[in-house]
Amino acid sequence: MVANSPTREQVWQWLSDVPDPEIPVLTITDLGIVRGVAINDDVTVELAPTYTGCPATEVIEQSVIDALQKRGVERVSISRVLSPPWTTDWISAEGREKLRAYGIAPPEQGSSKRALLPGDHAVACPRCASTDTRLVSEFGSTACKASYRCSACLEPFEYFKCI
Repeated sequence: MVANSPTREQVWQWLSDVPDPEIPVLTITDLGIVRGVAINDDVTVELAPTYTGCPATEVIEQSVIDALQKRGVERVSISRVLSPPWTTDWISAEGREKLRAYGIAPPEQGSSKRALLPGDHAVACPRCASTDTRLVSEFGSTACKASYRCSACLEPFEYFKCI
């Protein structure tokens, strides 16, 4: 066991303070990438990458190690979980609301792969909730977002793509 071993609940609480490096209004628990916590000879945190090649994966893993070591956990290991693969359906309801309040349209929950295609669904503006929006570019500030513009309030915004 880890010296002064924290409980699984404590570790989960500490992980709920670790921000996503690309969208800092979200935590890694909001994103649903934390799949499990085990406490044995060390504290092992199971993390699912959002997609293969995500540039934030290693940063998130190091952030988890740093957050737990800051709280006195000396031995931390990370286990990457690839199955089942992460999808945007893993984002919590609270995380979706945080995205909306931050000005990013959250992905539709339970979307089919057709939702990945532009023009197949209406994206509601996070500012005025109008669905009179149009895709400006499939490429946003990060690979997981697309750029949209609202025709009602004329504001540009990003949409967190369904994966």
